[in-house]
Amino acid sequence: MYLNCHSYFSLRYGTISPEKLLAISAENGFKTMALTDINNTSACLDFVRLSKKYKIKPVLGVDFRNGAEQKFILLARNNKGFHNINNYLSTFLHDASLVIPDCAPQLDDTFVIYPYKQDRSFNLKKHEFLGVKPQDLNKLKFSKQKKDVSKLVVLQSVSFENKKGFNTHRLLRAIDNNTLLSKLLKSEEGLETDVMLSANKLSNVYSEFPEIIKNTKAILSRCSINFDFSKSTPNNQKSYTKSEELDYKLLERLAYSGLVYRYQNPDDVIFNRIKKELSIIKEKQFVSYFLMNWKILKYARSKNYYYVGRGSGANSIVAYLLRITDVDPVELDLYFERFINLYRKNPPDFDIDFSWTDRDDITQFIFKTFKNTALLAVYNTFKFKASVRELGKVFGLPKSEIDMLSKGRYNIDALDKLSKLVLIYSEYIQGFPNYLGIHASGIIISEKPIHCYTATFFPPKGFATTHFDMVVAEDIGLYKFDILSQRGLGKIKDTVDIVKYNHPEKASIDIHDIKGFKTDEKIKHILRHAQAIGCFYVESPAMRMLLKKLQVDNYLGLVAASSIIRPGVAKSGMMREYILRYRDPERCKQAHPVLLSIMPETYGVMVYQEDVIKVAHYFGGLTLAEADKLRRGMSGKFRSRDEFLSVKNLFFNNCRQKGEPEHLIEEIWKQIESFAGYAFAKGHSASYAVESYQSLFLKAYFPLEYMVATINNFGGFYSTELYVHEARMHGGIIEAPCVNKSFNETIIIGKHIYLGFMFLHGLEVKTIKKLLLDREEHGAFKSLDDCIERLSISVEQIAILIKINAFRFTGVNKRELLWEAHLKTSKTVIQDHVINLFETKRIDYKTPELPSSALEDAFDALELLGFTLCNPFSLLEQTVVQPLRALQLPKFKNRNISIEGYLVTTKNTVTSSGKYMHFGTFLDYDGNFIDTVHFPPVASKYPFRGKGIYTITGKVIEEFDCITIEVVTMEKLAVIQDPRYSDPPPKFITNTNRRIG
Repeated sequence: MYLNCHSYFSLRYGTISPEKLLAISAENGFKTMALTDINNTSACLDFVRLSKKYKIKPVLGVDFRNGAEQKFILLARNNKGFHNINNYLSTFLHDASLVIPDCAPQLDDTFVIYPYKQDRSFNLKKHEFLGVKPQDLNKLKFSKQKKDVSKLVVLQSVSFENKKGFNTHRLLRAIDNNTLLSKLLKSEEGLETDVMLSANKLSNVYSEFPEIIKNTKAILSRCSINFDFSKSTPNNQKSYTKSEELDYKLLERLAYSGLVYRYQNPDDVIFNRIKKELSIIKEKQFVSYFLMNWKILKYARSKNYYYVGRGSGANSIVAYLLRITDVDPVELDLYFERFINLYRKNPPDFDIDFSWTDRDDITQFIFKTFKNTALLAVYNTFKFKASVRELGKVFGLPKSEIDMLSKGRYNIDALDKLSKLVLIYSEYIQGFPNYLGIHASGIIISEKPIHCYTATFFPPKGFATTHFDMVVAEDIGLYKFDILSQRGLGKIKDTVDIVKYNHPEKASIDIHDIKGFKTDEKIKHILRHAQAIGCFYVESPAMRMLLKKLQVDNYLGLVAASSIIRPGVAKSGMMREYILRYRDPERCKQAHPVLLSIMPETYGVMVYQEDVIKVAHYFGGLTLAEADKLRRGMSGKFRSRDEFLSVKNLFFNNCRQKGEPEHLIEEIWKQIESFAGYAFAKGHSASYAVESYQSLFLKAYFPLEYMVATINNFGGFYSTELYVHEARMHGGIIEAPCVNKSFNETIIIGKHIYLGFMFLHGLEVKTIKKLLLDREEHGAFKSLDDCIERLSISVEQIAILIKINAFRFTGVNKRELLWEAHLKTSKTVIQDHVINLFETKRIDYKTPELPSSALEDAFDALELLGFTLCNPFSLLEQTVVQPLRALQLPKFKNRNISIEGYLVTTKNTVTSSGKYMHFGTFLDYDGNFIDTVHFPPVASKYPFRGKGIYTITGKVIEEFDCITIEVVTMEKLAVIQDPRYSDPPPKFITNTNRRIG
C-alpha cells in the first residue's frame, strides 16, 4: 500500500531507520512495502535482508528529487529494474551539473509514479501512474482524471514516525539549507501527515476511490526483488583468467614457483602446508581473490612501489609465496584457519599498505584493470557535539551559548527552553547518517555490474563509490580489497633513493633482506635501548618505554610488543603481567597450566586474536566455529551482540562443567572481553614488525638519510621539529633553506641537511617553482639583485627568503638585505619576468649598517618554520639554573628532583574514576628524553600551557629499567622578548653544549 517510504538515508530529510520502518509497517498490518529513499540506495540491501525478520515483502525504488521538489518515483519490478534505476540515478550523482527532469526515462522492468497535480496534463505510458496524496482527493473529485482512475495509485508518503519525527525532519531540513528554523521555506519541508497510517485508516482515507487502493496493490504484487545473503558463494569477480579451472592452475604454478624466492631448502612441512591451503582456497572459491591481489602487487613491484601485506592474510603461505605478504607463517606458527577455514562464512581480506604517494596510482590501476570496480562508502553520522553546534545555529543561539552547550559546561536546570531543545534533538539525531564519505581503503570488484547492487556517486577522489558500506558489502558476499596508505613506506622508499645520491658507493641496498635484519647487531642495539625515533610503529613514547622494559632485541619479541601495546592487552592488566613473566620466567609457574600449554611463546598471556580463539577452544570447550564467532564479536564491525552473548554463556557453562573455579572463569573472560575492538592477529603484528625492521635497518646504517626522508614525508608520531633534532643528535649539520642549494623538499649533502622550501610558512608554491626552474636553467644566484632581476617576485615573498637567511652566501647582513629588497621591489603583484634586449640597470642604493643577531635568526625561524634552529634553552629569559640532566636521573631513584624540559608531546587519558591525567615527553638541555606522569590532582593544578620549556619537579620512579618522573609541580619558564620588536635587543644566551631544535 505504501509506494513512497523514506528511511533516514533520505539524508537530512527522513527520520526513521530502515529496520524501524519495517517494524512499524508490520505493526500496522502491512505485508508489502516499498523503500524509496530520496536520490539514495544506501538502505536498500539492508532493507531486503531485514524484511524476512518482519515477514514483509520488500520493494525497492528511488524517489527522484531536485532538492525537496519531488519529480517522480521509480519502482523496480525485479532485480533488472533495480539495476536500471541505479544506472539512471548514478548519472546524476556522477555529474552535479545535471538536473533531474520532469519526465522519467523509459527504463525496462520499472514502474513510474508521478505526483498528481491538478493543473498538469499527463500522457501516461503503460508503466506510468499518478500518485494521489490524501490532500489531493478533494481536487480529484472535480478533475477530469476522476473519469479514469486506472492510472491512479496511493501516494501517502512515509518520512517520519510521529510529531517528534516531523520536528526532527524540519531541523534536518534547516541544517541542510543552512538557515534558521524560523526562516525555513515550506517548500523545503515534507508534510506533517507524512506518517504511516494503519491499513484500515488508509483504506478509509481512499474509501471514495477503492480502485486507487486496488491499483496500488496490483503494482506492489508485480514487484519482486531478491538477493542472496547466505554468503555461501562470493559475488566478487569469479575468475581472473575467465576460467576457474585455469585460475587454479595459475595459482598453483605461482605458489610453487615462489618457493625459490622464499625458501632455500623447503621441507615436507612447507609442501604439506601449500597443498592444504590450495585445497581450501579452491573449495571456498577464493582463487580469483588471491590472483587479483597478486596482479595488483605485481604492478606495484613493476613501478618500484613499496608495500606491506598485513592482517590475517599473513597467515597464508600461499600469500607469502605470491609476495602478497612478507611474513613467513611457518616460521611464526601462524595457522591458516585464522584467515580462511571451511566453517567461516565471512570472506577474508588482505590489508595492503602503500606509500601515501603511490596509493592513488594503484587505485587507478585497479579501476582500469578490473571491470566492475567501486570504492566503498562510509556513513558519516551526526555526532552529539557537532549536532549541538548545528542545531544551536538553527535555533539562532549566540556563539557563546553554543560553545557552552557543546563543551558540556552548563547546569541543565538553568537552561532555557531553546537550549534544552538543542540538547534533546542533538541526542535524538546522534547516529543518523549525515552524508556519505569514502571508506579509508575498501575497494570491491564484482562479478556483476556494481549497479546491480547499488547506485554510485562520484566524490572528489574521482572514482565511482557505492552507497553502502563494508558491512552491507560483506552481507551480500562482496569481500573488499583493502588498499591503504601510510607514510612509513614513503620514508623507506625515499631513504633508499637518498642513499643512492649521498652514498653512491652503498647504493645497492636490499631492503627486503628481513632475515639478515633479524640478526643484525646494530638493529638489536637500537631495539634494546629504544633508540627508534622515526621508525615505523616503534617510536611513540609508549612503545619506546615498552621496548626498554622488555629489552627486546629479536623479531618474535618485537612481534609480541607490537600487539601488547594495544589497548586491549593493557586494559586487562596482561601487558604488565607479560613484562613480569618475560623478565622472570619463574613467574610463569603462577599461570594456569592449560593457558601456559596453549600459549608458551607468550608465557600463558593472551596477546593475539589467535590466543583468544585457542583459549576459547581449549580452555572454554568451544568448537572452532564458536570460537571464531567470539573473535568476530571482538570486532567493531560485528553487527549484533546476541550471537556473541550466546557464545559467552556457552563458555561459562563449559568451564563450570569442567570444574574450573568461578573466579578463574571470570578472570579469563575479563581478559577476553578486554580485547574487544583492539586485538591484533599475530600475522598483523608480524607484518608491522617487518616494516619496523626495514626502517630500523635504515636508521641504524643511514640515520641522516633516514631522518631527511622522515622530514620530507611529514614525520610520523612526532612533529618535524623532533626529527630535525634527531638528525642533529646523529651528527647532522642543520642548514636553513638556501636559494642556491635547497629544493622544495629537504636534501642532504654529506652531513649538511638543507631544509626544504616547502617548510617555510607563507612561501608560495609558484614562488618555489619559479626559483627552482630559473636556477636549473641559468645557474646559481650571484646576489640578491640577481635573484630579484631573474625572478620578479613580490617583496613579501623575497622577504621570507631573506628572513630565513636563504641569501647568507652573499655575506651581507639580512637586515641590510631586507632594506634593499624593500627599495628595489614592489608590494604590487609582479608579472612574470619578460626578457629584455638590454639589461635594466638598478639604482645602487647605499644602505645603512643594520646589524642583526643570532637571536633574531631564532625568532625568524620560529615564525617561518615553527621551530628554532638553535637550542630552545637559549631563548629563556633567565639562564637555566638546574644542572640535572636526563642521563643522570637513574642515580636519583625514589628521590624528588627538579629538571628543565622542552615539551615534545603529551598524551591525555581518563582514569577509572573519570578524571583526567597526562603523560608527558620532554627533551632536556642536552637533547635526551624525559618522561613524566601527571596524576589527576597535579594535572588539574599544573596543566600544560603549550609549547615551551618547563621546570619539572617530582619523584624519580624506576620500573623495569624505565625511568619516569611522577610530577608534583610544573612551571612554564618565560622566554625572552622578541628582539625584532624590542629596543635594545635582549642578550642571546650562548652555550657550547649539544643543541636541540
